[in-house]
Amino acid sequence: MSLFSSVRLYNVTIVAIAQLLAAIFIIAPELTVKTILLDYRLWLIIIASSAAIAGGYIINNFYDREKDLINRPQKTLLENKVSRSTLWSVYFTVNGIAFVLGSIVSWRAGLFFAFYIFAMWLYSHKLKRILFAGNLMAALLAVTPFFVLFMYYKNFYPVILVHGGFLFLILGMRELVKDLENLRGDLAQNYRTIPVVLGEKVSKQFYTFLTLLTIIPIAVLIQFFDIGFMKYYFALIAGALLVCLPLIWSSRRKREYLLIHFILKMIIAVGVFSILLIDLPVILERLKTLI
Repeated sequence: MSLFSSVRLYNVTIVAIAQLLAAIFIIAPELTVKTILLDYRLWLIIIASSAAIAGGYIINNFYDREKDLINRPQKTLLENKVSRSTLWSVYFTVNGIAFVLGSIVSWRAGLFFAFYIFAMWLYSHKLKRILFAGNLMAALLAVTPFFVLFMYYKNFYPVILVHGGFLFLILGMRELVKDLENLRGDLAQNYRTIPVVLGEKVSKQFYTFLTLLTIIPIAVLIQFFDIGFMKYYFALIAGALLVCLPLIWSSRRKREYLLIHFILKMIIAVGVFSILLIDLPVILERLKTLI
């Protein structure tokens, strides 16, 4: 349980599912479901991504251990039951798996995962303590695993870029809320986050700006792209984001920020499975061909 908590198994699983569904229904819609599922290189990419992300969580926990003892003591005490030597062994093992599997797919994929692993180490060691750079890098690292799929399938449709922009903004909002809920630990450990340097009021203003900015890709996706029943998901999300605005401004305590953080996590998780709503009749037909 301690090791699973350290590698954030839930988050890793969600990203893996998101990669698979995105490949089937967004990135390579011209291919049959059977062709995609029987492509061993896609599975290697997904496993490599999962391994690299797990390694990223481990190195992030290592550098944040003292801060997390202040912000989330019970969870950190559970994770500390795994010895540092074991964590380092797991860290180098999963990163080695990511690089080797990526290299089997292609030398470009291997190079991609090498840079991705290095970027996560750099973020955990240095960048997350720097004003704005930490938030920007965290959001970029979260969407980066999907770019390796774009490279593999060589598809860069405009709808994919708009989806990516929406996800990037949601992740940016989530990182900002995390900074607000972790203010005590960040302040004690000299992390130069937006709430620490600029204050809670400016942080909430910036969150409001990101919320309004997120409405743009939502409107573009609904208005200009054929996304089927997924438009109802985006309409619901637009409403949820607007509801969060008065919540963020009225929040003063950590548990109140945790509620907003939970809502944003649910938006991301539900968004993964809402991909299935893009064209239900076609999806059902394609699944019949698979059977």
